[in-house]
Parts: sequence; structure tokens; C-alpha cells
Amino acid sequence: MNKQYQYLIGVDGGGTGTRVLLADANGADLGRGSGGPSGLMHGAEQAWQSILAAIKLAFLDAGLAAPAYSDMAIGCGLAGVNNKQWAADFTAKNPGFAGLVLETDAGTTLLGAHQGEPGVVIALGTGSVGEVMMADGSRREVGGWGFPSSDEASGAWLGLRAINHVQHVLDGRSEADDLSAALIAYCIAQSGASNGSGNAKDAVFNWLAQANQTKFAQLAPIVIECAPRVAKANEMMLAAGAEVAKMARALDPTGLMPIALCGGLAEPMTAYLPQELKRRVIKPKGDSASGALILVKNYFLKCISEG
Repeated sequence: MNKQYQYLIGVDGGGTGTRVLLADANGADLGRGSGGPSGLMHGAEQAWQSILAAIKLAFLDAGLAAPAYSDMAIGCGLAGVNNKQWAADFTAKNPGFAGLVLETDAGTTLLGAHQGEPGVVIALGTGSVGEVMMADGSRREVGGWGFPSSDEASGAWLGLRAINHVQHVLDGRSEADDLSAALIAYCIAQSGASNGSGNAKDAVFNWLAQANQTKFAQLAPIVIECAPRVAKANEMMLAAGAEVAKMARALDPTGLMPIALCGGLAEPMTAYLPQELKRRVIKPKGDSASGALILVKNYFLKCISEG
């Protein structure tokens, strides 16, 4: 590794949060930090703000004083990189890092999960995306089109269906259940409204007025908590599991490659996968931040070898 870089930074940036892995110039892990959302749908300035805050915490975790950005090389796996304008804006706002390598969060999740070896990953967090790396190093992605038209089986996808269930219940189109009650209580608490029955619809409208991808994803834990005992929540989770299976089939029609489920919804989603898919699911060997570290190490090793 080129010793002009005193430290290497791996960044996993999504719509809900940012995770950073700090390493020395040889790639040895030193510390971790986390911050707010850095998915590019929130804008380049927000992304950099979250990343820099997380880097500061990673140095604190390592017990080290943070050097100038010019002493660091950074690899970023960010949601939204497929939008070329967003990616260009983010790169242009580089605050001074000596090296910057940009990749989709799916790409760094793939690298981290199989530590650079062939395999499939399906990342389930605020959004969702699947990617496969073949034995020849070629890659292919499915999903990742963005919320609300895609991101199947993600937190935001579940949240959108959850709030639609509430709308049906308040209209009398569906029967009330524990899921709708919990969601209405959540909206009331978020809006600061009193708990009178006449305020439920207003509270939902108030919540919707502020809702974005991240806020929809914040409803997913309510769906997950209700799923073992509420039919509608269980139905949503099974539908999400079926969407994961569709992604898996599209990525590996042979059905032979290992599949790593990654992201905050990976563990709760496993119980709702079709049985034939469960047999192929493995635990990821590393996370997206470690994949971003592999990305930046490989990139600069290649630069050095090419002179």
C-alpha cells in the first residue's frame, strides 16, 4: 500500500445511517464510527456531513488524533451512486481526501460479505438491492431502482404497505388489528397529538406530510414485531420473503451459489423466506464497511502496480 496514505477509510452509507471502518495504511482495522444517513438521495452535503462525523468517531474509538483529510484514502459504498449526477456532485464536494473511490452500497456489501470471493448478496435495509459476483469477477445487479418504485422487501417497502393498511382501517376498508393500532399510536406520538379517537386520521396525515424513505423504513420494526401474531403483518413479511426469492433467482438461476443476506432486516427476514432459499443463505463474512475497505485497498494497490 502506498504509504503516503496514513489511514484508509471504508464507508457504508445508506438512507438511515452511516458506518465507517478505520484502518492503517496496511489495512489493519483500528476503529469504527457511525453517523446519520449518507445515501445520496439526501444530497451530497448531507452525505459528507454524516461521513465526516462518523470518521471522527472512528478515530475516537481507536484512541487516535484525526490527521488532515489529505493523509487519508477513502472508499465509499453509498446508496444512490447509480444516479450519475448524484455521484458526480458527491465527488466534486470531496473535502480534501487524498484518494476517493466510489461504489454502490450493493457493491461494497458484496465485497464484504464474501471477502472478494464469488457469491450473491441481497441487502435489506432502508432500501434493498441484490448483486452477484461470478467466478470471472463479473458482476450483475437486480433491484436498486429506488423508493418508492422498487426497494422490494426493504424497510421502506414494508413501511409503505403498513401505512396503507392504516389508511384502509381508518376508512373502514379493513378490520382494525394490533398492527394498525400500533401504527396509529406511533403516528400520534410523532405528531404530538392527543390520543383521542378523532385525532387518528389527522395524526396519520401529519405523519405523511413529513414522510420520506427513511421515515417509512422506521415503521418496519412495528411490522416485524407484530408479524408472529397479526395476520396482516405476517402477510407483509411473507410477501417480502417472496420478493427476496425473486431477486435470488434472477441473480443465480442455477440455484447453486451461496447467498448472504445483509442489512438491518436480514435477520428478521430469514424466518419468512421460502424453504428452498433458506438452505442457501449464509452469514456474511464481513459488512459493507469492510467491503469498502477492500475496495479502497484494491484500487490503490492497482494504481501502485500500474505505476
